[in-house]
Amino acid sequence: MPIRNTSPNQASLKHYKSLSYETLAASWLLNDGWDVFMPMIDHGQKTDFVISDGYEFYRIQIKTLETHDENINVENKWGDKHIDYVIYFSRSDNWGYITPPFHQRKKKLNSPGHIRFHQHAKHFVKAFKKI
Repeated sequence: MPIRNTSPNQASLKHYKSLSYETLAASWLLNDGWDVFMPMIDHGQKTDFVISDGYEFYRIQIKTLETHDENINVENKWGDKHIDYVIYFSRSDNWGYITPPFHQRKKKLNSPGHIRFHQHAKHFVKAFKKI
């Protein structure tokens, strides 16, 4: 059985955890029949991955939150970059939200038009089809 003999530093662990949510969402969308493209580097472009139905392309940004509170204000971390959807995952609970990007500095996570999902492939895909 493989044994890890080193421990990554806290910054690396945080990055690994964020990346795990990106690949989780990408795998759920792949399983639903979307083409998924992951950029080699997304630094500055605020695109974690791109999906396509074969005709249209959509830029996706993944964000994670350390909270149980769905009524929190979330920040615009993408500025004026063009993205199509932001997917939020709670790291503390078993829910998330799919939202269009917003231009104001902050917005309530559970605002009208933001679609809640349970962190399971079936529930996520059902929520994604509502956008």
